[in-house]
Formats: sequence, C-alpha cells, structure tokens
Amino acid sequence: MSIIAQVTRAAKTLSDAVDQLDFAEPVTYVYNPLQYAWAAHQQYIAQLNPKGCRVLFLGMNPGPWGMAQTGVPFGQIAAVRDWMHIDAEIGKPAHEHPKRPVEGLDCGRSEVSGERLWGLMQSRFPVAKDFFQDHFVANYCPLVFMEATARNRTPDKLPADEREALTAVCDAHLAALLDAIEPEFAVGVGMYAEKCLQRVRGEGEMQVVRILHPSPASPLANRGWAPQATQQLLDAGVWDASLS
Repeated sequence: MSIIAQVTRAAKTLSDAVDQLDFAEPVTYVYNPLQYAWAAHQQYIAQLNPKGCRVLFLGMNPGPWGMAQTGVPFGQIAAVRDWMHIDAEIGKPAHEHPKRPVEGLDCGRSEVSGERLWGLMQSRFPVAKDFFQDHFVANYCPLVFMEATARNRTPDKLPADEREALTAVCDAHLAALLDAIEPEFAVGVGMYAEKCLQRVRGEGEMQVVRILHPSPASPLANRGWAPQATQQLLDAGVWDASLS
C-alpha cells in the first residue's frame, strides 16, 4: 500500500473511531472535520510526498476558524485555498453551534495560529509543492470541543475517562502516521504535541523536537512567533541556515 493510501486509511480509521466516543458537559458541541470536510482533507493528504517526508509537524486539535472550516490542520483559509489550491466542497457538522458556523472556504474569519504557521511556511516555500516535498503537518486529535457559550475546550481539559478513551485512538493514529511517513524529525507545535510524540515515538531514530505554539493566547508567541520558531528549527537541525 502506498504511503498516501496508508495515511488516508489511518485518517479514516481515526475519524470513525472518534465518532464512537461520548463527551459530557461542559462540552456540548463536537465537530469532526475529518467527517464533514473529508473531501478537503483527502486533497490535503494528496499533497504529501509519496515517498514520505523528512519533517512532521504535529498540532493539538483544530481551531474553530482553521481546520474546523477547511479540514486541514492549522487550516487558515487563504493558505488552504490560494497556496495549497484545495477546492473541495465542505459540508457541516450535524450539530452546529450558532456562534461557530462552518462556512468552509467562504469563511471570513482567520485562524491566527494557522495564519502564523502557514505564513512562515509560505515565506520559506513560496510554492506549496516545495514545502510538501520534505514536510507534512498533522493534528494529534481531529475534534473541536465547544461549550454552550462557544468557548473552546482543548483535549487536555477533558475529564480523565474521556481523555483516556480519546488518547487511545489518537495514539493509534499517530503511530500509524509515523510508521507510514517515517520522518527524521517530528516537531511538536507546543508542549502537548511534543509529549504525544514522545509517548508514541517507538524505538526508531526519529528525533522529537518542539517549537513555540503560535496561539495568540501565548504572550511569547505574540512577540514575533515566526522568528522564534525559525530559530528553534535551525537550532534543532530541522532546517538549514543556508536556506533561511
């Protein structure tokens, strides 16, 4: 089975598995973009180098204006539409919060974390194909969790029993993803993702490193995220200074 077929199958298995999980209040809305934005996610996976990639970036879970809209990790609209040229039709979750509508590629909001992450990649790789030659970006968990107020709730804030069930299926997917693409470097975008990679990495020679998360909730990230992340990648040997 080809690498792209393996990654596609792993994502579909993950999507089906998380749909079987139950989440209680204060979580009242759960979006699974691997379900309603599957066509877009397939177009995204198709950009992966068929031979695998050298660097895997891993985020935590989708944001309401990023992957929740586009089916692409950190999927800021302009980057997905204009740089990756993804044009698939995107549906809607069955249970949609009125304050967090899914409008797909027509969404007028911008995911700041995605704007920062993909903005850095576009500045270094003006052509998306050149980025995907050696890199890929994934999320550990594919689900968006929201409270009744539309407040976002991250996976680490779930009750222990819910978190354990979610971890089991997400770890299995991450292991399958790493086995398929065999990266030299796995980059945790933030501490949570780094810990997931360290837990699942296995016994291979893959190096796990971490970069600052681009969230606007991080005061440090708000003081020039791109230069800081770039320096972290250079220091870890993920990127070559001669290509900066």
